[in-house]
Amino acid sequence: MALKKYKPTSPGRRGMMGYDFSTLDKVAPEKSLLAKMTRKVGRGSAGKITVRHRGGGAKRRFRIIDFKMNKFDIPAKVQSIEYDPNRTSFIALVAYADGEKRYILALDGLKKDDNIVVSESASIQTGNRMMLKNIPSGTIINNVEMFSGKGGQIARSAGSFAKLMAVESGYAHVKLSSGQVRLLPENCFATIGQISNTSYSKVVIGKAGRSRWMGRRPHVRGSAMNPVDHPHGGGEGCQPIGLKHPKTPWGKPALGFKTRKKNKRLNNFKKRIAKFEEEVTN
Repeated sequence: MALKKYKPTSPGRRGMMGYDFSTLDKVAPEKSLLAKMTRKVGRGSAGKITVRHRGGGAKRRFRIIDFKMNKFDIPAKVQSIEYDPNRTSFIALVAYADGEKRYILALDGLKKDDNIVVSESASIQTGNRMMLKNIPSGTIINNVEMFSGKGGQIARSAGSFAKLMAVESGYAHVKLSSGQVRLLPENCFATIGQISNTSYSKVVIGKAGRSRWMGRRPHVRGSAMNPVDHPHGGGEGCQPIGLKHPKTPWGKPALGFKTRKKNKRLNNFKKRIAKFEEEVTN
């Protein structure tokens, strides 16, 4: 999707970039697929702030997205490509041959009136969904399942995708954007193609007020605080962090500290791409 650049009519508009909504279908969202969205504003079940700098923002309705796509062997037609305020990618309204309508993640290159199908084995075209074992190696995929029948969990944000490297011994080797190769059961489903809105990272907010519209409250730098308020605070003028191992205001390690649990069950299905390539060459 192309982005539009605003005219510099004010300091906030200078350099601001946003979406060119003319490429999307200007239709009202499907009422049957809308749900009320309660605002948490960064508070947990006890009512206390657990995530800072959240609150306010424009009122939204939640679009119910079909990540499972479990209507098998029933062709569907794309009725519209729409904007979703709750995610970075766009969404597509599809109507199945039996009359049911669902929202799915829109893909790069998917257009109105295109046909898609979900099947164990389907043709290799953008939007079709099938089992990993039936997808050719080297194919770009998205909305990939980690457990059969659970629904897509991998590669769902704007412009993201994964790559199927190989299928052997009942597992598919899927390369993620991080370079990591993950082993997934070969009977998991994935969608062919790349998620839409590939230029999302190029959007320039431009002014603080636009962040407030999105529910983001001001974030003060730790280096601008006093030593009593933050580990980075204090000093005359602009000072560096000054700590050998930087930490958060609550003493937790930051900047490069690994938070993934060492005994996590899914670690057994994680492989580094260098090791994988070595096995392939041997």
